Amino acid sequence: MNDSVEPVGIIRDQVVELANGLIALAPNLIAAIVVLLLTWLGAKLTARFVGAVGRQGSMRPSLRRALQSLAKIGIWIAGSLVAATIVFPNLTPASLLAGLGIGSLAIGLAFKDIFENYLAGLLVLLRTPMRIGDDIDCQDVSGRVEEITIRDTYIRKRSGELVLVPNSFIYKNPTTVVTDLPQRRVSLVVGVAYGENVDHARDVIRKALQDTVGDETDRPVEVFAKEFSSSSIDFLVRWWTGSAPIEEHRSRDRAVAAIKAALDTAGIEIPFPYRTITFKEPTNVRVLENGPS
Repeated sequence: MNDSVEPVGIIRDQVVELANGLIALAPNLIAAIVVLLLTWLGAKLTARFVGAVGRQGSMRPSLRRALQSLAKIGIWIAGSLVAATIVFPNLTPASLLAGLGIGSLAIGLAFKDIFENYLAGLLVLLRTPMRIGDDIDCQDVSGRVEEITIRDTYIRKRSGELVLVPNSFIYKNPTTVVTDLPQRRVSLVVGVAYGENVDHARDVIRKALQDTVGDETDRPVEVFAKEFSSSSIDFLVRWWTGSAPIEEHRSRDRAVAAIKAALDTAGIEIPFPYRTITFKEPTNVRVLENGPS
């Protein structure tokens, strides 16, 4: 009988001891809850303050939201450490920071790629050349930047698809901002036959291009004799137009049509590729008087 009562007594004593501990710890728990409530309020007010400062300084919305998130995370970490030391008085700030450092190292190794993208996202947001609405080329990804978050960049491809690109990819690779300036230079190669006068052909091409795309910019049209190719003398034609891809396509379309019409009007030949076939041995050629049957 005594053997069965002893375990019950042990359990009762443990429950009473736990209850007494909770009662003794109640003031600390209440204080910790108050600290967490103040932390919540402080994080909210700090986020509003950062947002107000960012709006006054014309900060980009994406960067403003990122800084607000970082500020709230920092305040919550500090508030949680204070609450933990109140609930568990034996814990010192030094031991908490040491534990936090070991935990951060383990989490960092486990989520290396995620943290890398977050850091890269913050650095991308701090850089001014790439803005929302810009057209960019990065490796095999090309399109219009629709949104930059702390982790991904949303790029709308020119064919319509939306691509979510990790920020570390954009930060590590060379990125061409196509629409960084209002205008950019485009080029075209035009070939004329070897029998044509080079100076005359250059003047015809320049005048045709100037009359067609000259109203798009105040910069001069440039035409240079480039090289002797297999069937033609090639000219490098360069001019400036709007930096958006659709503006380049429209300008190039107008330029090609105008140059072709001007060369045709001037009687300047745009040659087809010529091929000369040489046989090693003499070849008998039979001519059909009535043509092939």
